Amino acid sequence: MVDYQKMYTIMFNGVTDALDMIRQERIREARYLLKQAQQQAEEIYIKASDRERT
Repeated sequence: MVDYQKMYTIMFNGVTDALDMIRQERIREARYLLKQAQQQAEEIYIKASDRERT
């Protein structure tokens, strides 16, 4: 089963932190943080989907 709550938390925290970085004009770091959050959420989804298929 996909843990959507965990995925949401990762994305929410990533967006919140990235917005703070943007306010501080730390744009590159914000972009990196958003990519990391996206990849973490995708990994959770993919692993759960793989487990459901087996």
